[in-house]
Amino acid sequence: MPDASIMTINKPMSSDSVFRAASPSPEQRPDYSRAPRSDTLVAIARDIWRSRELVGQFVLRDVSIRYTQAFLGFAWALLMPVLIVCSGLMFRLVISTLSGQPVGSDNVASLAIKSLPWAFFSGAISVSAQSIISYSGLIGKVYFPREALPLSAVIAQLFDFCLGAAALFVVLILLQLPLTANALWCIPLIGLLLIFTTGAALLLSCANLFFRDVKYIVQVVLNFGVFATPIFFEPHMLGSRGAAIMMSLPLSPFIEGLNVSMVKGHSLLSTVVQVTPKGDVLSWSPWYLAYAVVSAFVTLAIVAKVCRRYSSKFAEMS
Repeated sequence: MPDASIMTINKPMSSDSVFRAASPSPEQRPDYSRAPRSDTLVAIARDIWRSRELVGQFVLRDVSIRYTQAFLGFAWALLMPVLIVCSGLMFRLVISTLSGQPVGSDNVASLAIKSLPWAFFSGAISVSAQSIISYSGLIGKVYFPREALPLSAVIAQLFDFCLGAAALFVVLILLQLPLTANALWCIPLIGLLLIFTTGAALLLSCANLFFRDVKYIVQVVLNFGVFATPIFFEPHMLGSRGAAIMMSLPLSPFIEGLNVSMVKGHSLLSTVVQVTPKGDVLSWSPWYLAYAVVSAFVTLAIVAKVCRRYSSKFAEMS
């Protein structure tokens, strides 16, 4: 009889099997029947680290279910960024026709670079919002850190992100985009985006457990959020006030920072001003980078503590 801890790509494991395969031993697992559950960030990180094998099994299960018996296979990872780029090109063509300015290769590169973080964020949020409810039967039976569920959904989405990044690298070579040393800013920006996405995933997965209409609100926000963030439109297209409003959205600094550093070749520690027919518009400021850092870490810290505090009610609410 095959070992239950072995998972094949053709037959994904059930949620109970995942827990049995990677559940920590009783000696490793905290005994919450004797001690109160701590909501400090150190305790939360320690619990997740002890359950890292379980998180890995959740990630493997999410990835295998997504691609098992899929006609397009791993091409699904590229579908969302390609659709965003094509839609953005249609908008840019309309704008170029009205303004008389041609669409250059830098516009295509900008759309390609900015579509990847948005596809990662929207995909991770869509899946993680349902993650706790999807394992409701498991939550009521055994102990494991509840934060592992939305966290595994975010990590699983990184698989698609890596495939998209590889395809993006090829596109940038074909477009002959001259990358400078400032393109290395993409590394901390992607890390900050991962932290912010994890915090948002924790928040929405917990909120959806208590208010089941959150999943519908999430889909509406994601559908219209692509127009509000600087993906289809550059901030300077909206004027000074419109650019300030667009960049005040939490996700905008991550997306526009990649565009400024990789396509325009500017350092994120410098100020970028765009000259327009209606006057100079501030496109990037070092304060936007500080805003991205604060929003990422503060969101994760606050949401993790709140979710841990209310996690004792997850079983009865699910």
